[in-house]
Amino acid sequence: MPSVELLKQNLAIEPDLQNFIGFALSAVKTLRGNAFSATLGMLDVLDKLRLAGAGTGYPLPAQLVLIDKQLCVNWGDDGQMLLVELELPPAVDEVEKLLRHLRQSTESEDPALLLRRNEEMTRFLNETRERTEHELEDMQQTLARRQEELRESVRKAETDALTGLLNRRAYDERLAQAFHRTLRQPHEILSLILFDLDYFKQINDESGHQFGDAYLNKMAQAMLEAIRQDVDLAFRFGGDEFATLIFADTNIACKHALQVLASMTNKVSIGIATISADKPCDGGLEKFIHRADDALYQAKRAGRGRVVVSTCDADGKVSYQYLLPGTTAW
Repeated sequence: MPSVELLKQNLAIEPDLQNFIGFALSAVKTLRGNAFSATLGMLDVLDKLRLAGAGTGYPLPAQLVLIDKQLCVNWGDDGQMLLVELELPPAVDEVEKLLRHLRQSTESEDPALLLRRNEEMTRFLNETRERTEHELEDMQQTLARRQEELRESVRKAETDALTGLLNRRAYDERLAQAFHRTLRQPHEILSLILFDLDYFKQINDESGHQFGDAYLNKMAQAMLEAIRQDVDLAFRFGGDEFATLIFADTNIACKHALQVLASMTNKVSIGIATISADKPCDGGLEKFIHRADDALYQAKRAGRGRVVVSTCDADGKVSYQYLLPGTTAW
């Protein structure tokens, strides 16, 4: 005989569980099984059903199944236990009679039992919703903490420990992003300013590393005061090498550079290059960096303590213009 489902119930409340036990033991008797053995087996089944949530308001599905000579109880997704093994397989008409009896018994529900079941299941659903809301809130808080920890890790990885400016890693990433975005946006302008402290090694050697560190921090502060917070970016990517990304034209970039130069008592060499979608020049990002770097070299070669601006005409020809300390405009 193939597997036959004799009974199926949701064991949401205690009376459901008791009814299921009664029906199961009744089935054992009808099929001439060992009632004593079935009772002992049902005690183990009860423990497992309660552990799975039966009688708590949780609508735990349970089935009484006949498999050849074995009468089994199944529950949930994969719970199963042998209740009793019959001596002989029951006859087909005997099984059909039992099926009709169990169906009629379960169809005649007590209204009071239905009401209680509804109340218990409502309570269970409310508790489940509240628990889920608390768990979701905890998960959101945990996610927020992890995101903050990630942001802090990224910030530390991109920050120069001495000055608090962005470091070389951040410089490479942000410059590439800003460059490509500028070429895509018709009205965006990007200026790269490179700084090199004049005679820093001599200052460090004569005054000591502690003074040298303070001098580097003075330079960092001068840069931060010259740029627009949350708009422009300032970097330290070498011992005495600094840079800023100014999202503005050459005129504004020069004002920033001259302000830093004045704050450092004219002891900084500065090179500037500007690019826009309208004036991209040739050569891509490396060419853009080279223009600013070459302007910085021109400033140092011309006597240091000045600003040199690299400009690019319509034919792509690069030229340089020099700004000495005290210059007020480009």
